[in-house]
Parts: sequence; structure tokens; C-alpha cells
Amino acid sequence: MTPLILIVEDEIPLVTLLRYNLEREGFRVAEAHDGEEALLAVKEETPELILLDWMLPHLSGLEVCRQLRRHNGVRDVPIIMLTARGEEADKLRGLDSGADDYITKPFSPAELIARIRAVLRRAQPAVASEILQFEDLIMDLAAHRVRRGAREVRLGPTEFRLLRHLLRSPGRVYSREQLLDAVWGRDIYVEPRTVDVHIRRLRKALNADSEPDLIRTVRAAGYALDRPNVVARA
Repeated sequence: MTPLILIVEDEIPLVTLLRYNLEREGFRVAEAHDGEEALLAVKEETPELILLDWMLPHLSGLEVCRQLRRHNGVRDVPIIMLTARGEEADKLRGLDSGADDYITKPFSPAELIARIRAVLRRAQPAVASEILQFEDLIMDLAAHRVRRGAREVRLGPTEFRLLRHLLRSPGRVYSREQLLDAVWGRDIYVEPRTVDVHIRRLRKALNADSEPDLIRTVRAAGYALDRPNVVARA
């Protein structure tokens, strides 16, 4: 199951930036824009981690954190506090309220992702695993290697990123536009049909020994990593 991150933040441009970077790293994202909305959101679906702003409308991040820690259903969900307050006393207040980590604005997306993965490793080691697997396909993110059965699969950088994205959510159909945003980035213009070229290269590498095709083409929708018995070649 792809980890769900709940962003609790009232600065919409920051929410947009966080969502983009988290989804690019393979996380699912939910949003809440004030403290009361955050408490409702965790009841609808329990996240694997909460990014919680200190200064929120209606209910402060500190109070949200305290209430979550008193609620049996979500008391163990990791919380990272986001705040412009950089004083040690403020950091201690945040941690004393029940936060697992604390990051001061402004921060880099790369630093935040690293903090998230570190907190998830401590809380749920399986969630932050560096091994992605589906059927007989194994991707070792730390070693940057891919194997299918006993065979090592050699991929170019783009095909590696494309497979990594598909492996994070097997069965989910991604449109060409979604794959372009996740693999190439929103700031780079690439023709949507470029995705088809790299999917063909990825298929060729994965199916070099005539193994069953794990990539499903959904006409007019996109591509998914799926089980061979439901796969029909494009």
C-alpha cells in the first residue's frame, strides 16, 4: 500500500509545492487547511505520517498534535511539525506536544523528504523500505538495480525512474500527463508520446527472455503495472 501523507497547512502555494514533491516520490497525499479539518481528515483515512503546520486557523498545530496523541486510533501516527519558529524553546514545545520531528521554514523539499523517510523508517520500517517488488520483479533503490527472477535488468535513467513510479502503485493506471509530471517534472516540456517510446524500451528490457508482460496499456487512459493474467499488449 502506498503511504498516505496528510498535509495540514493553510498556505496554499506551500501545499501545492509539498503535494508535487511528495507525489513525485511515490506518496499519496491528503490535505487539510485548518486544525479542525485535520482532525476530521484523520478519521476518514488514517495517514502513515502527518505534516502539521504550527500556526493554523481555528485550532493551532500544537493543540491538534495534543488531541491526536490522546486519540487511540491515531496516537501512534508520526507527526512532523512545520513552522517559522526557530527558537530552541519553540522546538521543545513542539516535541513536548507529541511531534516526532520539527522542521523550520523555509526548508528544501529534499530535506523534508529525507526527514519523512527517516521518521517512517523508525515508525514503520516496511513503509520506508528501499526494496520495491511486484511479481518476480525486484527493484533495489539503494543499489540502483533491477532484477526479474534470476536475471538482472539493465535500464537507462529514464526507464529506471518510470519503473520506480509504476512499482510504487501496482495496478494504478497513470495517464501520459501524470507520468510526464512524475518522471520528467512539470518544468520540462516533453511531448506526451515520449512516454510511449520509453514504455516500449522498458517493456523490451523487462521481457527480454519472453517473460509475461507486466505493463498493461489502457486505451485512451495510460499505463499500469499489472499481473500478467490481466495484461493485453498494446
